[in-house]
Amino acid sequence: MIIRPHYMNTLKTYRNVPLVKILAGIRRCGKSTILDMLRDDLLKSGIAADHIISMRYTSEDFDDGMTDKAMYQGIKEQMTNDGRYYLLLDEVQEIDGWEKAVNSLLENANTDIYVTGSNSKLMSSEISTYLTGRYISIPVYTLSFAEYLEFKKSDSRSTKELLNEYLRLGGFPIVALGCFDERSAYQIVEGIYNSVITNDITKRHNIMNFDLFNRVVKYIVENVGKTFSANAIAKFLKSEGRSLSVEAVYNYLNWLEKAFVIYRCQRYDLQGKSVLKTQEKFYLADASLKYCIMGFNPKSIAAMLENIVYFELRRRGYEVYIGKNETKEIDFVAVQRDERIYVQVCRRLPEESDQEVANLLEIKDHYPKYVVTLDELAAGNINGVKIVHLADFLLSDTY
Repeated sequence: MIIRPHYMNTLKTYRNVPLVKILAGIRRCGKSTILDMLRDDLLKSGIAADHIISMRYTSEDFDDGMTDKAMYQGIKEQMTNDGRYYLLLDEVQEIDGWEKAVNSLLENANTDIYVTGSNSKLMSSEISTYLTGRYISIPVYTLSFAEYLEFKKSDSRSTKELLNEYLRLGGFPIVALGCFDERSAYQIVEGIYNSVITNDITKRHNIMNFDLFNRVVKYIVENVGKTFSANAIAKFLKSEGRSLSVEAVYNYLNWLEKAFVIYRCQRYDLQGKSVLKTQEKFYLADASLKYCIMGFNPKSIAAMLENIVYFELRRRGYEVYIGKNETKEIDFVAVQRDERIYVQVCRRLPEESDQEVANLLEIKDHYPKYVVTLDELAAGNINGVKIVHLADFLLSDTY
């Protein structure tokens, strides 16, 4: 088992804090394994094995449905003596009303609770009802490039070769652990994608016109890194002779977001210092989701570079926005407390650099500004704007 230190350090920070720790992310991004790591760490720190209760709630195990009361009783029966119990509850969203059971265990027993989940049931309004102010949400993403290198530690290839593979195959742990060609890797990811679409979206929301839903997904995938609206999708479908209301498009986007397939990136007006409600961008939970649907095309790398940089910033705790500076666009404005950085992403220099740098230089503040590129020869500083290779940006300790 390859340790993912970022998540372990976060969980250690909140250990024994009276909050439910919710690890949420797309299926197969490694949440269950993080719970296994946590269990090992608890044992190493001297917690008795019989005081660590691990439960996995898969739909296959509970076809007839399990109630929150049965969930509560099943856990309570294992708490046979005094002392603190550590509850590691995997895929809790399969249990209707799990929040009630967890809240009761938090209130009425000496517990430290960790749960994982991968769909919108986990993010339902019930959490607000039963766990208001009593939980911390910890987003789990597919592998960062640094984690990918850790998974490939015994591989003799260079960092550059492994970066090229990471760009093509993505960061799902199951893919990184093997030695797959593109076709096999995309088949694995397609299986994950189909599982999410079927279990977390189509069945849950009773989508009847699956073909139309798939066309919307394909539109989003084709337009990663571009600003568009639900209205634009509805108009596009109309041009193809299909009919779908703007409201239905909004629902599809919302459901995909709650299943952690896509992530919404809002625009931030640097002049008015406000978040704008229109023309957002959406990024895919992993670049490989695009390739498993559309096939790999080297020309599509440019858009997916943005995708990779977006998630790197999210992993590091930044709130990430698209920057609007009058008529100019900044790829990312990343904010963390009182700090911020500006990032432009481009595939090649120098032909693209003038515009990218010019847009950044028009921002009249002293926060760090970066152009991140795949250009091998790019590195340096243009009037305070740092030109950084993608690998160096992804592996940097600090920005």
